Amino acid sequence: TSAYIVRQGLPTYDEATTSYVRDWLAVSLPSGLLMINTVLLVLSSITIELARRQLNRQAALAPIQTIPGVSLGNERTFPWLNVTAVLGIGFLAGQFLAWRTLGDRGFFVATSPSSSFVYLLTASHAVHLAGGLLALAYAVVAPLMGKTLESRRILVDVTVWYWHFMAVLWIYIFALLELAR
Repeated sequence: TSAYIVRQGLPTYDEATTSYVRDWLAVSLPSGLLMINTVLLVLSSITIELARRQLNRQAALAPIQTIPGVSLGNERTFPWLNVTAVLGIGFLAGQFLAWRTLGDRGFFVATSPSSSFVYLLTASHAVHLAGGLLALAYAVVAPLMGKTLESRRILVDVTVWYWHFMAVLWIYIFALLELAR
């Protein structure tokens, strides 16, 4: 954040004119598309929280189900982790569309320091979110690999905290890019 804000005000020495010039351009962000991406990520944060709560409920009720004669009825479950993965992939696809839109508007990584920062911030976030998707994929296939309910619960819990952090971080990055032009 400080590098982004400080760099906005720093001029660059231009050897051709032997003077300092302002090379910070206002990047025309695809704000509508980035807002849709934000909604997708916030929704995915909600769905992964629902997955965590569902798994915690299963873990809490597991000992009771082992008591002879006790039946909890048919517990209905919903594939919240799968929905979260789809929303996360949708977010990443939206980021690729946003980068394509930036390119169509003439903003590339090397266009100016401002566009470089936009790509750096959004791409590093996308890479980290892709890492979260890998953890999410592992959590989805963990039951097929014979992982215990408790180990799956811990795995999902850690992934949820990471996912929530990525959602909050994205909101911060988006606000920074929108407000600190």
